[in-house]
Amino acid sequence: MSRTVLERPRAQGGENRSSPAPVKDRRAGGGLYRLKVALREPTTIVGVLALALFTYLIVVPIVSMLGDAVMVQYGDESRAGQNFGELTAYYFQRVFASQLSATIFWRPLANTLTIALGAIVVAVLIGGSMAWLLSRTNMWGRKWFATALIVPYMLPAWTFALAWTSLFKNRRIGGQAGWLETIGIEPPDWLSYGRVPIMIVLALHYTPFVILLFGNALRRFDSQLEDSARILGARRSTVTLRVILPLMRPSLISAIILIFAKCLGEFGVPYVLGMPVQFELLSTSLYRNISSRQTGVAAVLAGAIILIGVISLLVDARLVREGKRFVTVGSKGSMNRLSDLGRWRTPATIAAGVVFLVSVVLPLMTLFLSTVMRFPGVFTWDNFTLDFWIGHDLKTVALSQGILLTPEFWASAWNTLWIVGLAAITSGVLGLLVGYIVVRTPVKFVGGALRQITFFPYLVPGIAFAVSYLSLFAVQRGPIPALYGTAAILVLAFIAEQMPYASRAGISAMMQLGKEPEEAAQVSGAGWWKRMTSIIIPIQKGSLATGVLLPFISGVKGLSLVVILAVPGTNVLTTYSLQLVDYGYQQAANAVVLMVAAIAFFGTLLGQKLTKSNLAEGLGG
Repeated sequence: MSRTVLERPRAQGGENRSSPAPVKDRRAGGGLYRLKVALREPTTIVGVLALALFTYLIVVPIVSMLGDAVMVQYGDESRAGQNFGELTAYYFQRVFASQLSATIFWRPLANTLTIALGAIVVAVLIGGSMAWLLSRTNMWGRKWFATALIVPYMLPAWTFALAWTSLFKNRRIGGQAGWLETIGIEPPDWLSYGRVPIMIVLALHYTPFVILLFGNALRRFDSQLEDSARILGARRSTVTLRVILPLMRPSLISAIILIFAKCLGEFGVPYVLGMPVQFELLSTSLYRNISSRQTGVAAVLAGAIILIGVISLLVDARLVREGKRFVTVGSKGSMNRLSDLGRWRTPATIAAGVVFLVSVVLPLMTLFLSTVMRFPGVFTWDNFTLDFWIGHDLKTVALSQGILLTPEFWASAWNTLWIVGLAAITSGVLGLLVGYIVVRTPVKFVGGALRQITFFPYLVPGIAFAVSYLSLFAVQRGPIPALYGTAAILVLAFIAEQMPYASRAGISAMMQLGKEPEEAAQVSGAGWWKRMTSIIIPIQKGSLATGVLLPFISGVKGLSLVVILAVPGTNVLTTYSLQLVDYGYQQAANAVVLMVAAIAFFGTLLGQKLTKSNLAEGLGG
């Protein structure tokens, strides 16, 4: 009896210990069943194919470029003391610890950091002041200025660089007098080229970042917090320093980090304003090494730029997450009361007008007037001409007609439209497809990996991304032929670089669309392709337009990506204008840049109208 009693618990215990096995089997069977269901649904298969495609277009080029940094390149065998293709640390030593490292890396790095720091300080001072006036005061014309002050963001950064050279260049460096020197004011060298003009131009271009991010945060700030502090006896300066700024810190730091990341990859401005005096930033040092076929050194430089950019934007992402702890609007009772400027209302409006004049009107007017003058800065009727637009038999070697009559201009314009247009349409469609897969696929790994990979180009400065494409497609690899020198490499690079914007537009759109329309069509017998073409795309045509238009505008005005990948036969408007700058045909170059700026500006306005969005939304009351 006792033996039976003792054995029964052991038997029961044995059953309990063995019971998880059938549960585990059921879970495994359930997982296998879900996998079979997922594979039967085309969304998962399409997702796997899309993941493979973007891995090849985004990850593989960067890996290939980083491989160039650790393998001996052709022509460097004697300097490296190793055979071609062997693993080496030679390029790292040359960039970071050789006698040339100061010229190649350390001095350009110091220049880049000081330029970025100076641009950030100026942009924060100007942008922060304007954001406060637009968001928190009763300044005249707030709605109009809310849009007008972000126009520099819609224009190519090097538009302002070319305008600067037209005004401030001197004969000692530029070889030709600028406007100021023509009228008898000789600008010093430090104001004509180098650190100061690059810093000011980048600050003016990126000031809208501060206005947009800091201004929107200020607009959502609850005025009752200020009132409470003042009731307790706090002075205005104390309220600003102890209440407002701590709550605004996440948005302000986010703007600072974004400006820093943009300055890392900016090429056009330091090329126009720095190269004539050998003032190099990381981007121009990278370009110079690519031009001199120092592939391994360029790969190390590009890797360093990517690393700095990734770190800065990861810090920004961390701060954005932390910023969610700062809640300033809690209910309908929150207030956004405007401060009465009183007698300062008119001076504040004049200050905003001056910022608009300096950052928009003056650069564009300078560029336009320079294109209709034979000699810069001479304001006499006989000096005005349309030769640089529609002239014949010009007394220049490489430009015998005005740009509107020059075949190279129209060839570049056509290349811009079809290359950037094709890439934008493709990236828009792929972005919507990525959004569909991320939201709809039952295989979470596929959706998560696709989301991360398509966002990765945002972390890579354009010129470094171009180097990675040059590394992968410069030679034939397997069945893929060498694409360098063809339009195909530009199309692929544009598609990959613009996927962060297109994919985020697609994901955002699909998260707002329920499954009911699709399920109803599926019950009616519609297949996956029919559902996509008849339901998803028609419903999401607005988001698709956004996913196409934003990449198109960015591609039209972009220079950093194409300056390395384009050749004379595949020139786009940006590279064609840069060639004219190199030839010394400033008036013609400015004319081409005006055409690019017009396309970018009016394209942005059209995009806002079609998508019923507004870059300045929330700034003007």
